[in-house]
Amino acid sequence: MEPALSQIIERVRAATPQALRIQGGGSKDFLGLELRGEALDVRPLQGIVEYEPSELVVTVRAGTPLAALEQVLAERGQALAFEPPHFARQGRQATVGGMVAAGLSGPARASVGAVRDYVLGIEILNGKAELLRFGGQVMKNVAGYDVSRLMAGSWGTLGVITEVSLKVLPVAPAEATLRFDGIGQADALKQLNTWGGQPLPLNASCWLQDGGTGTLYVRLRGASAAVDAACRSMGGTRLDAASTAADWAACRELQLPWFTARAADHCLWRLSVPQTAPELALPTGTAAPLVEWHGGLRWVQAPRSAGAALKAAARAVGGDALLFSAEAAQPLSGEPLFDPQNAAVQRIQQQLKTAFDPAGIFNPGRTSAAL
Repeated sequence: MEPALSQIIERVRAATPQALRIQGGGSKDFLGLELRGEALDVRPLQGIVEYEPSELVVTVRAGTPLAALEQVLAERGQALAFEPPHFARQGRQATVGGMVAAGLSGPARASVGAVRDYVLGIEILNGKAELLRFGGQVMKNVAGYDVSRLMAGSWGTLGVITEVSLKVLPVAPAEATLRFDGIGQADALKQLNTWGGQPLPLNASCWLQDGGTGTLYVRLRGASAAVDAACRSMGGTRLDAASTAADWAACRELQLPWFTARAADHCLWRLSVPQTAPELALPTGTAAPLVEWHGGLRWVQAPRSAGAALKAAARAVGGDALLFSAEAAQPLSGEPLFDPQNAAVQRIQQQLKTAFDPAGIFNPGRTSAAL
């Protein structure tokens, strides 16, 4: 066992009842409730353990910089298809473990799946300082519970991720972005749903309003013949893939002008809704949202006081709303990452916490007051 891992195990073993705050690059510390406990730095756990390009599987230690992994994959013509955001600002660098723990995906998520869909196996350290392995390095693994994917989006409340095996995919041979000018939100949603029922190589979409005029961008990825045929049938203005790459990256990192021009007293709200949900009735005075994931993700800029109305609007169509980024003067969003309305779901979450971290030492209060 490597020294860095041994030291982390000893820290966990000696922690009870002291709280530990699992720390990677800290690039997503702005999300959720307060950060409590003594820092447990997993960044010493770095490096690619095994990479089989022909098998489309890579096993990586949790503290490995996400950018470093993506560079290695790019050199072999492969990538993490779900486009995880980095949020690498103010010198903070995303890590692979943090990517899995946060469970956040980028523009392609609605077409290719989320982080959890690419986690094949995982090694974690539970609250009893036991090193546990779940899953494996193959696509089909039916032995036992699917604990590997359970860790995706757990925000470190269940255990310390030390190593993860991920499915990777080849970079698509062709890509194009289509722009549709002068299209309103309702028409854009209707068109996206129509395209979604057709055999088109849809990969990502983004609708936003600028100066009162709506514009829809749709990214296509796949075989060259399929992309070319879709461009001819869908219409719009075809944009060069190389020229739009930076814009899609900015969309992933929430750095488009739409995001960066947010008023200092407004929060950024993330509304997750069914793709078929209609245009939402937002609070009076709230500007039009930025829509991603073919209608499934609506970003809204509004004051904190609008939270109840936004949550009600999302729940009315079967979704939910999360305060993603706080006002400019606030370092933390200060709201729960998990806010289940169903008592049965709350019980399951608490039972999972008790099973993996019985003393409650990992990231207490990070995602909700109960956890």
